[in-house]
Amino acid sequence: MVRTLRLAVAQSTVPEDPRDRGAIRVAGEEIRALMVKAAGARVRLVQFPEGALVYPDKRVVAADPDGGLVPADWSGVAWDVLREEAERIAALAGELGLWTVFGSLHPLTPPARPHNSLYVVSDQGHLVARYDKRFLSHTELSYLYTPGWPEPTVFAVDGVRFGLATCIEANFPELFAEYERSGVDCVLLSVMVDDPARATVAQAYGTLYNYWLGYAVPSQYAQGAPAGIVAPGGRWLDRAPADNRPALAITDLDLDSTDPDIDNALRHARPWRRLARAGLYTDHRADDDPRSASRTAF
Repeated sequence: MVRTLRLAVAQSTVPEDPRDRGAIRVAGEEIRALMVKAAGARVRLVQFPEGALVYPDKRVVAADPDGGLVPADWSGVAWDVLREEAERIAALAGELGLWTVFGSLHPLTPPARPHNSLYVVSDQGHLVARYDKRFLSHTELSYLYTPGWPEPTVFAVDGVRFGLATCIEANFPELFAEYERSGVDCVLLSVMVDDPARATVAQAYGTLYNYWLGYAVPSQYAQGAPAGIVAPGGRWLDRAPADNRPALAITDLDLDSTDPDIDNALRHARPWRRLARAGLYTDHRADDDPRSASRTAF
């Protein structure tokens, strides 16, 4: 049985004013154009950046007249446009038979602040899961968002298991270790940041936890670190052009890959590290040997 899934990771243009109805509609159109392009390349799942429909600039929604920060005013957000564009994305996903993951704001019941979310839409056009950013920055927590529930989000497409993470969460390795324990094959990390080091951290998780990792970044920040896909073991399999234009990185996630680095990561390194973490070494120590116990003798 073939166990391969073609993944596309997008760098799309992310608007930063949630009151700008026209900019949100343009973002939706660009997302859908990239979805059509992905479907033409026989992609099964496409991943978009954090806040792909809109990622509010804190200076737009949470600035006081003196330039400081105050709790965000969400009353002027074009919630109706965000919902319409999300529904249009979902409808197109169903038409194309394309699983789609994209970022947006998710409103809660006022006066609660919104979630910063990733929506998971199936190839039937149904919203089947939502990931709400769990670990927030100081600014996000103080002025902008409500953190999500602590549980990870895992979903499967054609037998390939995916986990989700967002931007600053790359700095919390326990989340990525949790996904390894959950048995995911790929983590989709969507960001809204101009930080090449974040891509290096993402690459490291492919090395440490031996799963694929999709790294989706806004096109306006692609010059420093474009969107791409990391293999189990840490090799970049494909990256979009670093020219700040909307684009896709595409590769096949082959669970039965015979590429030496992927094969070693999946069938040797990952199971061995699981054994090591489960107390493998306990019976092999020399606990009763004074030569082992002493730390002050050569």
